[in-house]
Amino acid sequence: MNDYLLSVVLGIVEGVTEFLPVSSTAHLRISEALFHVSLTSGYWKMYTIVIQLGAILCLPVYFRQRIAKFISTFPSGEDGTRTALTHPLGLTAIAFLVTALPAFLLTKIIGKHLESLYIMGMSLLVGGIVMWIVDAMNSRSEAAGPGVSGRIRTWKMEAMSLGQAIWIGACQILSAVFPGTSRSMATIAGGQVAGMSRAAALEFSFFLSIPTMCAATGYDLLKSLRGKDDNPIGVAQIDPHGWVVLAIGFIVSFIVAYGSVAWFMAWVRRRGFVPFAIYRIIVGALVLAFASRLG
Repeated sequence: MNDYLLSVVLGIVEGVTEFLPVSSTAHLRISEALFHVSLTSGYWKMYTIVIQLGAILCLPVYFRQRIAKFISTFPSGEDGTRTALTHPLGLTAIAFLVTALPAFLLTKIIGKHLESLYIMGMSLLVGGIVMWIVDAMNSRSEAAGPGVSGRIRTWKMEAMSLGQAIWIGACQILSAVFPGTSRSMATIAGGQVAGMSRAAALEFSFFLSIPTMCAATGYDLLKSLRGKDDNPIGVAQIDPHGWVVLAIGFIVSFIVAYGSVAWFMAWVRRRGFVPFAIYRIIVGALVLAFASRLG
């Protein structure tokens, strides 16, 4: 396949799957197998970092009004009852810190041994089942809405507790250790288990992904550029053709991710996460079948 067309396709895959609870890592790995391109080689590994960064940068743009509102009300919040630790910005920072060090240490120790189609297939399958069960458990309370006693006690991100933020940060570690789990799935399902509504869990998942993914992609990019990666590549090694391919992937990923976030926010408020759980189960089963044929 032509490099430019391949860049468009991979940018679309990354943009669509980065924030949906279906695992962008697994879908890029599947794309790697389908298109016969090694995304772990020097240049293409940097390419995956660049398109991931493109997807991540759509979030500050999409949520710019919410971010500005949170900054203007920090630390007491809109109702004046919050502190620096319990304000949405503080809760996001705490959840990030809960994830950061354990995830870094665990991926250093065992992460590389888990990047296989079999592990990704199992993660997709099990994650889909968990997401389906959790969403089904909360569906009655979602239908009843606020003001009715039920499993859900937090309907807006502004009403989150410190304990919920710590729990979601801990759940996010799973996605760092087990490729295919999906960071989005882990944080959304974790939020629902902790008594949050679909919309509140989803929004916090988006906000938490900003520092988490910026730190992760920034670290990977720095390692690659400084030659401390397994397959490093320096900027000087990239020719004009390579820069164009990178630019195409970055722009496509940004645009598609922006549209994906807008669509996903509207969808979840109306219909929930079950269709994504079913999709995960189907894709997970197909990946496991494919992995068994290869092995």
